[in-house]
Amino acid sequence: MTLPPPADSSPPVVELRDAAKSYPGGVHALRGVNLTVAEGELLAVVGPSGSGKSTMLNVMGTLDKPTTGTVKVAGYDVSALSDSRLSALRARHIGFVFQQFHLAAGRDAVDNVADGLLYAGVPLRERRARAREALAKVGLDHRGSHTPNELSGGEKQRVAIARALVGEPRLLLADEPTGALDTASGAIVMELLHELNASGTTICVITHDNGIADSLPRRVRFKDGEIVSDSYSVSPVEGAGR
Repeated sequence: MTLPPPADSSPPVVELRDAAKSYPGGVHALRGVNLTVAEGELLAVVGPSGSGKSTMLNVMGTLDKPTTGTVKVAGYDVSALSDSRLSALRARHIGFVFQQFHLAAGRDAVDNVADGLLYAGVPLRERRARAREALAKVGLDHRGSHTPNELSGGEKQRVAIARALVGEPRLLLADEPTGALDTASGAIVMELLHELNASGTTICVITHDNGIADSLPRRVRFKDGEIVSDSYSVSPVEGAGR
């Protein structure tokens, strides 16, 4: 499934306008959120459990649609897309990294990364070639033939990052990417995310860890489904990673 070009030739990577998400029983996970993420940014969406940041991840990643308001990804209004076009948008523009690595146990690192292109219509040989390139980007080209049980926790997360990057998405959403790692491995993963951002990837880290959030150029803090602060360590232009 292909997508027609968006109306805006240079849209933000993500744009939310008055986005709200409610669930039965009067649960309001998001309350009128306004947020714009520009090309090349590195930001944290930070808040305690129940603050709405996980719902924010799902809405930004088009895994869920807002109850009211507008969400645009790469210029496309999510609510206006059919399921097939929404899947195409997600496959082309968004990469996901989760706290649990979700790697297939019986497949080596190359095949796990290549699986990130399964729904992009890429032939097997090209998928594997691109997977090797993605593994090289995360410093694991020498571990391509190893299965997950032969990798450390930090290496598994780097394989998961390579899988998210293999389709060259505009946006990488990392949900608690260091949550299952020891301190040293977590530091390596965060350093890698900084390097990937410096090379041009837009990255949003969803976290409850204020230390991680404070290490990033932009911090969007959530409480009770609302943004309570949106601050920069440097100007948005300087922090854009380009």
